[in-house]
Amino acid sequence: MKFAISYPTPFNGTDPDRLVSFARHAEQCGFEALYVQDHIALYPGANYGAGELPPTLPYFDPLDCLSFVAAATQRLLLGTGVLLLPYRHPVVLAKRLATIDTLSKGRMRLLTVGLGALPGEAQAMGVDFRTRGRRADEAIDVLRLLWSGGPDGVDHHGEFFAFDKLCSYPKPFGTTDLPIHVGGSSRAAARRAGLRGDGYFAGGILDEDERDLQIDLARKAAVEAGRDPAALEYTRWESAELTVDRAGRLAEHGVTRIVVNVTAATADEQHDQMSALAERFGLPRDIRPV
Repeated sequence: MKFAISYPTPFNGTDPDRLVSFARHAEQCGFEALYVQDHIALYPGANYGAGELPPTLPYFDPLDCLSFVAAATQRLLLGTGVLLLPYRHPVVLAKRLATIDTLSKGRMRLLTVGLGALPGEAQAMGVDFRTRGRRADEAIDVLRLLWSGGPDGVDHHGEFFAFDKLCSYPKPFGTTDLPIHVGGSSRAAARRAGLRGDGYFAGGILDEDERDLQIDLARKAAVEAGRDPAALEYTRWESAELTVDRAGRLAEHGVTRIVVNVTAATADEQHDQMSALAERFGLPRDIRPV
């Protein structure tokens, strides 16, 4: 089981010193990665199904935020949970992700993409809310095509994106591909993960039967696509109060990574929560000075 940590700017605020201190402490505690969330713009009345989002919530741009974190850490992997893919042009995104991965020496490896649930956000970005799933599917294909392409360029003519003999450099650090996980809480998201993703990051408030059905659906979709279902990673959210018994039950359901939310009010208390969880699970502490 791998353990990562989430840094929610809507809850923690935008103080850069607090973010750096949090990330460095997570690294010292032995967490694999730091995840950040994404919204491009909110509006009064924005409701994603679980409640209304106050329009003043301060969401950082996740990729800019992760670049900042990478510069202040040494080994912490960088994750999004989730990046709203339909609202980013994949030609620009391919360049940004490869840049972060190169500058961080290969740490932009836990990109998780999702569709978004706010129609007003889609409208503001000029995206038809009803077609955002197909747009995301095509964007994933375009990202991989651009990273794998050589100096002669690559061609693509799809429903949403088109280009001829296009070259995208630099490539990701030491590779021509980056892992792309798919996040969501629907069966469509699970199937997308199996068909195109390197992992499924399950969200939402669902019972274990539905979650089991979804990860099984993802693996079956991987088989249909000629991909290895055993290579599909399975990520879930959990709280900082996670017990060893609970983690064991999640492992029995096939979970391979847990992203932890720390909910204490102050930075010091959050650090204590991270330290306690790391000790509980015997995470390998990083004793290098930061």
